[in-house]
Amino acid sequence: MPNGPLSTKLFDLAKQYIPGGVNSPVRAFRNVGGDPFFVKRAKGCRIYDVDDRCMIDYVGTWGPAILGHAPIPVIEAIHTAAKEGVSFGIPNLYEVEMARTICEWVPSIQKVRMVSSGTEATMSAIRLARGFTGRERLVKFDGCYHGHSDSLLVAAGSGALTHGNPDSAGVPKSFAELTSVLPFNDEAALEELFEKQGHEIACVIVEPYPANAGLILPKPGFLQKLRDITAKHGALLIFDEVMTGFRLAKGGVQELEKITPDLTCLGKVIGGGLPVGAFGGRADVMDKLAPLGPVYQAGTLSGNPVALAAGLAQLRELEKKNGYALLENLGQIMEDAVLEVLKKKGLNYRWYRRGSMFCLFFTEKEVHSLQDAKTSDLAAFRKFFHHCLDNGVYFAPSQFETGFISMAHSRDDLEQTAEVAAAALAAL
Repeated sequence: MPNGPLSTKLFDLAKQYIPGGVNSPVRAFRNVGGDPFFVKRAKGCRIYDVDDRCMIDYVGTWGPAILGHAPIPVIEAIHTAAKEGVSFGIPNLYEVEMARTICEWVPSIQKVRMVSSGTEATMSAIRLARGFTGRERLVKFDGCYHGHSDSLLVAAGSGALTHGNPDSAGVPKSFAELTSVLPFNDEAALEELFEKQGHEIACVIVEPYPANAGLILPKPGFLQKLRDITAKHGALLIFDEVMTGFRLAKGGVQELEKITPDLTCLGKVIGGGLPVGAFGGRADVMDKLAPLGPVYQAGTLSGNPVALAAGLAQLRELEKKNGYALLENLGQIMEDAVLEVLKKKGLNYRWYRRGSMFCLFFTEKEVHSLQDAKTSDLAAFRKFFHHCLDNGVYFAPSQFETGFISMAHSRDDLEQTAEVAAAALAAL
């Protein structure tokens, strides 16, 4: 079903003033074909476009909308904070309360610095790790996306992969040369690199559950291997929990997997839908930041009172309503329905889920790495995506993204989604 006339008109207008007509590449629908629609409003688990089409949403602002869209406690917190001023550039009470909450919920974090995005959090954490260790080399994993700073746009996933250009133009070769990229879940490659260059490595940064190339789960023991080998060689271990932090558990993946990183990057859920990021960890490492130490980092809007008021309201609501247990239950309902559909259709596509995060790969190969994910049948995914969209279910417009369930989804919503998905798979 083509977009309605108003979305089409707005996209034509946007292309005159915004590169590609979008402010983030994956929104352009290049990976699935067609043009993006424009949203007018969102409430609960539903979004409404400017042509008044209603869709059950599993993108959830790419993760932050864990309570659903426009939850009353968050909206009220925004109104209350905004009445007192939307930005100060001076310390405020919300940033202290958010810092205290993060340190209490995530045991590995002793001190934390607020920033304005996940990209800023990862970029700053890496600079801090280099300043703390006095080393320059960075290690990341193919398919893990840590934002769009220069050192990290090397074999990246998410938006870069969806755009078909994983190594961005404009990144100096010298920056990329200081970034070593390994296959996720490959312990042998990890050991080989550290044997050769362990003395040069400042840090290893990883999405503990990579969620920017679909959803890829670590093999048993892989995260512990990362912890052990970095500790052995004096490198720092950075968990990028921008997506998974406060989404899967109060303490994120590190709570679930019982791994203690040196630094953790956060975002998305802690902003309640507004732009927020954070990075924190061991006090001795964090105290290397200015004004105490020699590692410079700053931000005009860091600790913005309106954004942090929204995030605090969201975290309190999650805690009050036992949100993680509810989300696990909803995730299990969806998982049972999807697996039943696949069984009935005789399909062996790979399904992965943790809590309220999920991905269906259109491949029969087990997915343990980006290379495995790339075996997915992208043509089949495109047909599936558009069939679901035409029937009122909105998944991310790329095979290489993760879906999100919110507390606003109901059993009826999930069952309706399963029916739509079944029809979409039958139509392939």
